Amino acid sequence: MQAAVVSVLGQAPRYEPFPDPVAGEGEVAIKVRAAGLHPVVKAIAAGLHYSTGGVVPAVAGIDGVGTLDDGSRVYFGGVRKPWGTMAELAVVSQSMCIQLPDGIGDVQAAAIANPGMSAWVSLKHRAAVSAGETVLILGATGVAGQLALQAARLLGAKRLIGVGRNVDAIANAGADAVISLGQPEDAVREAFAAEAAFGIDVVIDYLWGRPTELLLEALARGFRASATRPTRLVEVGESAGKTINLPGATLRSIDLTLKGSGFGSASMKEIFAAIPTLFSMAAAGSLKIDVEPVPLSDVEAAWSRVEKGRRIVFTV
Repeated sequence: MQAAVVSVLGQAPRYEPFPDPVAGEGEVAIKVRAAGLHPVVKAIAAGLHYSTGGVVPAVAGIDGVGTLDDGSRVYFGGVRKPWGTMAELAVVSQSMCIQLPDGIGDVQAAAIANPGMSAWVSLKHRAAVSAGETVLILGATGVAGQLALQAARLLGAKRLIGVGRNVDAIANAGADAVISLGQPEDAVREAFAAEAAFGIDVVIDYLWGRPTELLLEALARGFRASATRPTRLVEVGESAGKTINLPGATLRSIDLTLKGSGFGSASMKEIFAAIPTLFSMAAAGSLKIDVEPVPLSDVEAAWSRVEKGRRIVFTV
């Protein structure tokens, strides 16, 4: 079969032959039709993600959409290494297949499942967002961040604050307030402080690094012993930095609950159980993202393209 093969960690995969996977007991063969180029896919292929095995050659991709032998369309994940989903064929456990509703296409399903799971699990299961709360999305310009804004509204959030560099993308996703990270640091700090004064119940953080430090500084600055307001911060990504400087005084000044959301901090059962809900909402038009279909044969050229609010999906 033809596949997107990673031969050197950190280099773009090439479209070339790779041995066909063979189904074992309890597994099914899938003819792949679409697979999303998610940030985690790039991180794994570079050997930088905590889940990577670092074994090459290997096929890129962690999830996808395809058809079973009976022609039914399924979303799938959990491919055995060194195989991946960016290939003509895949083999997975039957339990890792989910039937697709008629109202969602192959490309849209492949694009929305991974970032949608990230957004939904972090909001519903890790942060436990409830109706009437204020939610701040740190890194709302990416696909996952835009979906998080939409999902927070569906979960009943009253006020949404979107933070990022592409302010047009945030506004289009329905944020009530927008904070641009493209302005000077002092202005970002003051914008955070203004929102903190009104209270922020939940932060979904796709950035980490300096933006998170500025936000926590602002929350600490707004300390009032007579009116302490709890804030739950869920760390999902680290596109702005792998570490933060967190003074003890900041923690003592905030009623802060800090959690992570990802493979390990959330169970696979929780993560996978979210997918049918996401597909139903997408089919109904409640969740939307921009998608760029690209033939899998062009994987090497498209691999390093910067995502700007649109998810690349390779089609087979």
